[in-house]
Amino acid sequence: MSVCETCENTLEKELFKSVYEKTPDYIKNTTLLDFSQKGEFVFKLKKEHLYPYDEKNNPEGLNLYEWFEGYAKEAKVSTAGIRGPQNILYPEDTRFPINLVGIVLATLAKALVAKEKYKGKEILKVAGREVRYNSELFLDAIARIQAAQGIKTLVAKGRKTIPIWLASFLAFKLDLVGGEYITSSHGISVKNATKDLNSQGSQYLPEESLEFVDKIREIFEETEKSGFYEIKIASKDNPLIDEKIMEKLNDGVDLYVEYLQSGVAKKINLDLIKNFGGKLAIENVGGSAYRTLSRVLEKLEIQEKFVWFNIEEDPFFHSIGKYDVTPKGEKAFYDYSVDATVLAKNRNGEKYFPVIETLHYEEKLKNMPVGTVVLITDPDHDRLTITQTEPASRISYLKENGIDFVELNKDTVLTVFTANQAFLMLMDFWAKQLKAEKLWDKHPRFMIKTTASALSWDEWAAKQGVNVVNVPVGFKEIANIMKKVELQLKNNPDSDVVVDDVFGNPINLGKNPRLLFGGEESGGMIMGTEDLISSLAGRKAVAMREKSATEAIIVASALVAKLNKTPLSDYLKTIFDENKIVGRYDTRVDIAYYNESEPDINKLKQAKIEGEGKRTKNDLFYLSMAIAVREGKMTVENVREILNDAFLSLIFDNLMSIKFVGDGTYMEFSDKYIEIRPSGTDAKTKAYGGGSDKGNIELYATAMGNYDGLRTAFHKKFITEEMYNESKEKALNYYLKFVEKDANNEPFEIPEYTF
Repeated sequence: MSVCETCENTLEKELFKSVYEKTPDYIKNTTLLDFSQKGEFVFKLKKEHLYPYDEKNNPEGLNLYEWFEGYAKEAKVSTAGIRGPQNILYPEDTRFPINLVGIVLATLAKALVAKEKYKGKEILKVAGREVRYNSELFLDAIARIQAAQGIKTLVAKGRKTIPIWLASFLAFKLDLVGGEYITSSHGISVKNATKDLNSQGSQYLPEESLEFVDKIREIFEETEKSGFYEIKIASKDNPLIDEKIMEKLNDGVDLYVEYLQSGVAKKINLDLIKNFGGKLAIENVGGSAYRTLSRVLEKLEIQEKFVWFNIEEDPFFHSIGKYDVTPKGEKAFYDYSVDATVLAKNRNGEKYFPVIETLHYEEKLKNMPVGTVVLITDPDHDRLTITQTEPASRISYLKENGIDFVELNKDTVLTVFTANQAFLMLMDFWAKQLKAEKLWDKHPRFMIKTTASALSWDEWAAKQGVNVVNVPVGFKEIANIMKKVELQLKNNPDSDVVVDDVFGNPINLGKNPRLLFGGEESGGMIMGTEDLISSLAGRKAVAMREKSATEAIIVASALVAKLNKTPLSDYLKTIFDENKIVGRYDTRVDIAYYNESEPDINKLKQAKIEGEGKRTKNDLFYLSMAIAVREGKMTVENVREILNDAFLSLIFDNLMSIKFVGDGTYMEFSDKYIEIRPSGTDAKTKAYGGGSDKGNIELYATAMGNYDGLRTAFHKKFITEEMYNESKEKALNYYLKFVEKDANNEPFEIPEYTF
């Protein structure tokens, strides 16, 4: 098992070999949970498992207390499921954050919480996965543990892949108690995660995660007390693991197509696509989107307009984003993830797209006409990147308008639109389509966006009379606002709907408003419908709870068809000009403090701890000032003084405000914004910027994102050690108040199921 016997790829073989060599023999020889058993069995969690491994004194040690400490910490702050690296060869390896034992414990805890909440009721959940290493095993474990607890789990026939948005859609549409989905989105191949979906189809908010975290703690307490805790695993063919319902529903594709036809897949858009004379390409990273998306396009009768890249399912993601050298030039396996918009610098300091480079479009697109649009989606099919080939003669035009590109050959470039740019085009086009159908004025329009997304979105919305609600990063934050809106629509249908944004501003959305767009700069978006969406039991929603690349692909395809041979880059410039948008440039700088692909878990843990220390110092430098200003303990003028002193090459005289925005620090200038946001779960910092000068925002975002966090004399002058140390806890309390204000906490009632 030291090499991947089925691998044809040298890089993947090297990854497997490295993981094998770095895994100790005691882990290789451990078999605690043998899910190859088709019958039911019992896993006895022992007290010894809670403590560290010791060859002589505790040979059964799994160090679950340490695992749980990290898991509980992530549950408080996670923006996209509880995720982390795993041992791809030995999934029982509890030294890694994601492991089979942890999945079993978390699933059991969630099942016990659900049984307490819905005592005596029939509990149904959906479970799905994409194509990552061990995903099939984890899905099997989840379904069998839930079945052992009397919970019916809906899974695709053969327990095959489905997208995250489909699992989310079914949780809401079928009025399920919730769902489990196994993915780490566009993250590196060795990462995995469980995204916990509630009855709305939305990812768990922190208070929901903490309920099952507390239940794991109870399980450990019982294990300590009794010396063991028995966990039942149902048989593989237990009737509570139900493939028949999903088969009958065509995995939910038919219901989802009905939903699309009430929104972005209306006749006005479909006719454009059907009459389009060209072809669009879909880059199917990981291969798992194809199984569902191809059926959706076929039902909409537009499948002939698309060509596909990478339809085979592959947990190594067809080597996309994978290198045999680190950014520092060291010889080692390195994974840039499958996020096509990631920018890196080569050793000469020149920027390039490492993920795009590994897509090999110089070959794939060489026989396709210039102007071909490639729609790139990730393994769980929730994010979209839009690219298009253009003549190299347009390079100066692209540079002038802040549009990045990759040179494919001497005659052709591939434009790579940021989600900020792409989604501005999609929302503008969709607004024009609604106006063409004379629907625009029937409802007030609003959008929900993350603070880290483009200033241009806010400017465009202001020109169009669209109200904007800004929220922290994470699609669950967007879903939380949707639910607040729906509660007011239900309880006070004749009154204006008013919700607070994360800046603390009350936003009046008007009477009976409709969501035009919900999205974030990382590539996820959703669009609402004219009529409220109804679940089978009659619950109402303004939009679905998870981002969907399928929705984005349909709108993007209709736009491309409408433009015909006009480049998307021209359309973007037209939007900027028509709406007199000032902040038309944007940037994101990703600072990773260690190599996430390091196969030696001890080195990985140590590097992560050191990296987290650097990330936290950077974060607290800005956050402490934002909290101090909020509490009236210092002024914006004081902040300018501190920053001018800390960054001698930058000027902060036009800084207007500094605010904590739920998960980061947002600084508003007269000509731009900069947001510094630490990863809540990893040793990373993200620095975002938007404004009127691309070079300027890149300069500020890079410098401020990479700042070492050193507390200068000026910083200490205004912020005491006590204030500094308390700022993180205070920030969390402010965040929770924002989430909970006017929250839709209506209890979920399990209906009589008829499907």
